[in-house]
Amino acid sequence: MNLRFRPLGRRIRSCVALALLPIGILFAQAPQRPRILGIAHITFYAHDCRESRAYYGDFLGLQEPYALKNTDGSPSKLFFKINDRQYVQIVPEREAGTDRLIDVGLETEDAEALRVYLASKAVKVPDRVHRDEIGNAVFDLTDPAGHLIEITQYLPDGKTALANGRYMGSSQLSARMEHVGFVVTNLDPEYKFYTEVLGFRDTYRGGRVGAPVLSWINLSVSDGTDYIELMLFKGMPDVKALGSQHHLDLQVTDLGQAIADLKAKPGYEAYRLGIDPHHIAPNHRRQTNSFDPDGTRTEIMEPETLDGKPAPTSPAPPP
Repeated sequence: MNLRFRPLGRRIRSCVALALLPIGILFAQAPQRPRILGIAHITFYAHDCRESRAYYGDFLGLQEPYALKNTDGSPSKLFFKINDRQYVQIVPEREAGTDRLIDVGLETEDAEALRVYLASKAVKVPDRVHRDEIGNAVFDLTDPAGHLIEITQYLPDGKTALANGRYMGSSQLSARMEHVGFVVTNLDPEYKFYTEVLGFRDTYRGGRVGAPVLSWINLSVSDGTDYIELMLFKGMPDVKALGSQHHLDLQVTDLGQAIADLKAKPGYEAYRLGIDPHHIAPNHRRQTNSFDPDGTRTEIMEPETLDGKPAPTSPAPPP
């Protein structure tokens, strides 16, 4: 055998040099997940943007700080402001009679860091973050249930930040979107993605009265109090039912007053507004529902339970 050895002194010097290198060079740290702060938006298709304006603008009282238009002047996307960090977005439909949900936006403090982190977890993400039409740093991903999720970082010179402190008033029904909901038919991969990868917290499990299985699971964002509601089904509901399951929630301090205010506005009957101010949801909060012209549900709910104590979570199994 013709083995070649380096002189002992040279080998010792090499070992000493390696020992003096920073630990981060010798053992590269895995990317860390930046904070996920809340629900940024939910986007729906609309058959008629004028009718959507009547519902979200006139009826719910949400103002439009800006809108995007096509070259012919027709609307490309409408933005209805709930607060400085949350919007309902409306896009003209591409095909009638289809699911209305387009995407859900999650706000992060650092979109690029979150992109790198997700890539390290084998989540399919684009090669880079880009600036969207309103100047925010964004990228899209598809969750295990097939829902499009837009990761959003608000930039100081984006339209969202430039509208801070404006386009809100006493006529709007609510100043907070507490949660959004979407259908899940295969819980395990969806649950693992949001809890194990994104760090969301399982905060409440509920079911319809008398149901032997769970109807939904609430997962709070990792670094805030907004949450997503996984609407659990064994099989995919039909398109009409999706309008109720793919929904947003608006928080109000007094449901009775909110219903009275909405009843005083033109067209409330067309929006199928529930008018029982005493209805109690399974989570022990007062709640009602309204539906936009495309059948998409807006859940209107008080923030606290009736007795001020957390509602007991359901031990029932998923469907």
